[in-house]
Amino acid sequence: MICEFCGGDTAKKTVKKQHWLKGKLYLIENVEAVVCNQCGERYFHAKTLDAIDRLLESDHEVKDRLNVEVVLMR
Repeated sequence: MICEFCGGDTAKKTVKKQHWLKGKLYLIENVEAVVCNQCGERYFHAKTLDAIDRLLESDHEVKDRLNVEVVLMR
C-alpha cells in the first residue's frame, strides 16, 4: 500500500491506538495497522475498528489506568 498523504511505502505493524467510544477515551495496545515508513500515517482496517468497539462494549480486562490532562488551546 502507498500512503495517501506523502506517497511513502507502508508496512504492517502492531501499534497503540487511542480510541473514543461513547464519550470515553481508551488506549488499546497490540492493534494491527498499516503504517507509513516516511510520515508515520496509520491506517486501520474497518474490521479491526469494529473488533475494538466490540471488545470495549463487552467485559474486558483493564491493564492499567492513566491520568490524562485536558488543555484548552487559546
